[in-house]
Amino acid sequence: MPRKSPRSRRRNEPKSRVPKSRRSRATPRRARAKSRHASATAARRHSPKGARPVARRVAARAKPRTKSPRVARARWKPPEPERVAAVLELLAGMYPEATTALRHENALQLLIATILSAQCTDERVNLVTPSLFARFPDARALAEADRAELEDLIRSTGFYRNKAKAIQACCAEIVSQHRGEVPRTLAALTALRGVGRKTANVVLGNAFDVPGLVVDTHVGRVSRRLAFTREVDPVKVEFALMEVVPRERWTIFSHWLILHGRRLCIARKPRCSLCPLLPHCPRIGVMASQ
Repeated sequence: MPRKSPRSRRRNEPKSRVPKSRRSRATPRRARAKSRHASATAARRHSPKGARPVARRVAARAKPRTKSPRVARARWKPPEPERVAAVLELLAGMYPEATTALRHENALQLLIATILSAQCTDERVNLVTPSLFARFPDARALAEADRAELEDLIRSTGFYRNKAKAIQACCAEIVSQHRGEVPRTLAALTALRGVGRKTANVVLGNAFDVPGLVVDTHVGRVSRRLAFTREVDPVKVEFALMEVVPRERWTIFSHWLILHGRRLCIARKPRCSLCPLLPHCPRIGVMASQ
């Protein structure tokens, strides 16, 4: 009879067990937990990308998901005409000489100054434009200007490479399509390269006396705090304010809110204690004030 090896004898022998327990001495509970963890880790490691682990799928089947209750969103109500009229009258008394801070002599200079004012203060633009317009007085001169020289003149306004490219492309289209004159319609202005609705409304309202709502960060912030709109996108804010503010006051209303946002209704801590609009302002989104 062939002799059995020690390994084969160990396989046939029954495993010793702890009295009154189903688990064996060789695989205690901790070791079994570690083995399960190792197998789950290996399954996650070798599973295809984006697949959910098996253990999580089993747990998801065992315990059905419960949907969290939705919080009902308050229905938007347009502002009352009486409150809007009161706010407009107060703003008219607070800023009687409100106008654009960009210095200009014609529509082209205002258009170029508005392009330069992106991500820049109006004071800095006013320091740059006199030498710029003295060197390049019209649209043809700007379109044919040396790019390096133009960039050097507007460098302090920031993003000077993109601004120089936009100015030259815009002026080239003004020369080729409008005989060197700035167009007087919103559609024609926004068709120019580098000109959006904000820039077009600035030119229309201040150079051609065509009502236009200019929506920048100040106008958007103050109009939301006044509950004139709840929109965040500038274009949506513009269309929402068109339904609230009378058309003949669109241009001056933008100047009022820009000045009010710079002086009193600042971003972090508005000076509500000094604001004459406080009785008519619901202060939407204001967490702390002065």
